[in-house]
Amino acid sequence: MSKPAAEKPVQSCRLTKIVFTLGPATQEPAVLETLVRAGVDVCRINMAHADHAWTRAMIRRVREVCQRVGRHIAILMDVKGPEIRTGDIAHPIDLKAGQLIDLLSEPGASEGGVPAVGVNYPGLGSDVSKGTTILVDSGLIRLEVVSTSRARVRCRVVVPARLTSRRHLNLPGVQIRLPALTAKDRSDIAVGVAEGVDFFALSFVREADDVDILRRLLSRAKSHARIVAKIEDQSAIANLDEIIVASDALMVARGDLGIEVPMEDLPLIQRRVVEACIRLRKPVIVATHMLESMITSPVPTRAEVSDVATAVDSTADAIMLSGETSTGLYPLECVEMMKRIAGKVEGSAPRHHNAELPLKSHKDRMLRSAALLAQELGEAGIVVFTRNGVLPQTLSALRASHCPIYAFTDRPQVFRHLLLSWGVEPFLMEFSSEPEHTIRDALAYLLRRGWVRSGEWMVVATNALAGEKIVDTVQMRPVD
Repeated sequence: MSKPAAEKPVQSCRLTKIVFTLGPATQEPAVLETLVRAGVDVCRINMAHADHAWTRAMIRRVREVCQRVGRHIAILMDVKGPEIRTGDIAHPIDLKAGQLIDLLSEPGASEGGVPAVGVNYPGLGSDVSKGTTILVDSGLIRLEVVSTSRARVRCRVVVPARLTSRRHLNLPGVQIRLPALTAKDRSDIAVGVAEGVDFFALSFVREADDVDILRRLLSRAKSHARIVAKIEDQSAIANLDEIIVASDALMVARGDLGIEVPMEDLPLIQRRVVEACIRLRKPVIVATHMLESMITSPVPTRAEVSDVATAVDSTADAIMLSGETSTGLYPLECVEMMKRIAGKVEGSAPRHHNAELPLKSHKDRMLRSAALLAQELGEAGIVVFTRNGVLPQTLSALRASHCPIYAFTDRPQVFRHLLLSWGVEPFLMEFSSEPEHTIRDALAYLLRRGWVRSGEWMVVATNALAGEKIVDTVQMRPVD
């Protein structure tokens, strides 16, 4: 059943999704419109740098732009989480190698001429001990603990630099005793729930219970938002599978993770997280420093291109832009560069289905047969209908060659949630009471909008009436 010689569809399905971070560089409607038209899939709002008035205004602006363009994207609120930071200081401190500095978890003063800086974590003195490494400002400053008391941790400077106000502290290998959600997080989440965001990213997840705390909060608020657990420290790696099962998606947040673990371990951890998420059928985002040089440069480094290509080749569901689009000079160029890299890598070689995916039911086996059939048909797509997202998510986890998954749903929330899944192109459509009418409507829509060509054969995974029974079916249907 070869395909007719005809022009290619005007639309193409990119398998890897693109998440961009909204900020001063992209908040104007005209810029937002260019990004939506360029093909971004998810808009991230970073609550570490956003107040509530701005957040509400931006969520509404994104939706207004999408409505005007006729292409809709999902919104992800990234809550700040339990960060440890230094307090405000009157003047920057130029630290020298070997000098002493005190970190104060309670109000206090300098002793013996040693400079003192406050921190916002009362338990610091109890959690660290002599010899513990403390990293400040993304690891630019390295301290070693010399002595501890309840209110004061004295450190020796190992790697010097200038210390300014409100710098982030990392304690590699230390189990800190901070709540999964701070008061600020709960306040931010309330805004996100009220505005109907689609995803909440939870920072510094250490165990599955952290995710469950947020899940219960969303349930009480009657929110259907999905939870993205951010993997940022060694505790998360130790509890990886449990966190994946508890969450709806994961983010490999390589900024803090690259500080918390030896840097040479980071590529191996990234690969492990991506593989585990695919096995457990959860979307995974690779984030941070992907095109960092493009914050100020119109072109990336060759190493950055290879980094993005590696994430795409691993079939991560999504790749993310942070400062590149929030404050960078070239946000559109960054999105276009990611699209070019993804398109080249995705089209470079055939990919077989994920034979390692555990099959849990007869429906799983049906979907695997649909994926295999689609591979035999070459570039044919799979059409699937869903009200909860499970079927397209399973097909996505199969990573079936380069075959697009056209997922039709009549539920707006499911439509937006599927925007994060590898290979899935979701569509919002009313379902008919007659399954055959729904199938025909879906194929006609794909043809009308240029996603497929007339005469092309599609694989359709759906249910059908067999007498008085409803049975699951895999069908081959021509587009006409």
